[in-house]
Amino acid sequence: MQFELDEDRSLLKQQTRDLLERESGSEAARAVMEQAPEGYDKALHATLAELGYLALALPEEAGGMGAVSLAAVMHEMGRTAFPGPYLDVLLASRALHDAGAEAHGLRDRVVAGEALCVLARRETLDDLSSTELTASCADGRLEATKQLVPFGAHADAVLVETREGLAICERPAAGWEANAQPTLDHAQRFAELRLSGPAQLVAGGDPARGILETVDRLAALSAAAQLLGLSERALELTLAYTAEREAFGVPIASFQALQHRCADMLLQTESARSAVYRAAWALDHEPAAADELVAVAKAWAGPAARSVCGEAIQLHGGVGFTWEYDPHLFFKRANTLEQFHGSTRQQLEAVLQARGL
Repeated sequence: MQFELDEDRSLLKQQTRDLLERESGSEAARAVMEQAPEGYDKALHATLAELGYLALALPEEAGGMGAVSLAAVMHEMGRTAFPGPYLDVLLASRALHDAGAEAHGLRDRVVAGEALCVLARRETLDDLSSTELTASCADGRLEATKQLVPFGAHADAVLVETREGLAICERPAAGWEANAQPTLDHAQRFAELRLSGPAQLVAGGDPARGILETVDRLAALSAAAQLLGLSERALELTLAYTAEREAFGVPIASFQALQHRCADMLLQTESARSAVYRAAWALDHEPAAADELVAVAKAWAGPAARSVCGEAIQLHGGVGFTWEYDPHLFFKRANTLEQFHGSTRQQLEAVLQARGL
């Protein structure tokens, strides 16, 4: 299928690329990764809020721009391996919006860049697909231990999935314990949160499940778009390097064996592009097919990005795995995103279920 962005979305995508290349290029991203305890550039986060980027996942009537625009922006975020909680904030803002009026005050602060709020859902490290919950919010009091909460140590509030539904817990003076959980990706900040204190239940039962289904759909699409961006940029870096690196007096890009490997990288990247934008279009225009297509996009983009970014390291030769070169940044982010927002296995199971298999 031939897919082209319309003029408005092409402009949004180009403006996003220009902004990120100017404000969050490789050098700036490395500085944040290596030096910022909170894991993101607060000034850039405020700029994104001012430009309306933090409202991108909201319904269009509330300031969002639809799934295709979301995919286009996340595509560009992937190209720079953008560090920080951008996607996590988008997902929290959408959940807060859908939770109703009681949560809109916090939603408005989040999209204005005045508060950092993320979702807290996982309770085990043994099985990331587990949905079993022990967290409880009763009589206005929350008792929960959550694992791998993105940027949880520096969040101002968390939207916690409990047995009763979704509860807002804002950082109190006591009852909020955060323990860092380092992972392969140095640019991400995960934490174990132990929460014991006042909280507000804003959605329960079926409404809460519906909210999380919407969030999961947007999260999978966004992660797939980021994985596409990672693959695309890793391929560009590889082509540039192999064109300038010489062996036996000629560029190594002239070797047919390496050309075949680059061709395979291109095939995987372009296939991911088709899957991602087809899924985004379906979310906007063909909702009945969206669940299956989003699952297909994430199931393809994850392994594809892991393969492409891994090949980028290999084709950079001896310097490919060194800290000073960028391929490892893309490889680490690809591996992280593949496991989160619905792992490849979970998404494949979702596709089979959609097909009645």
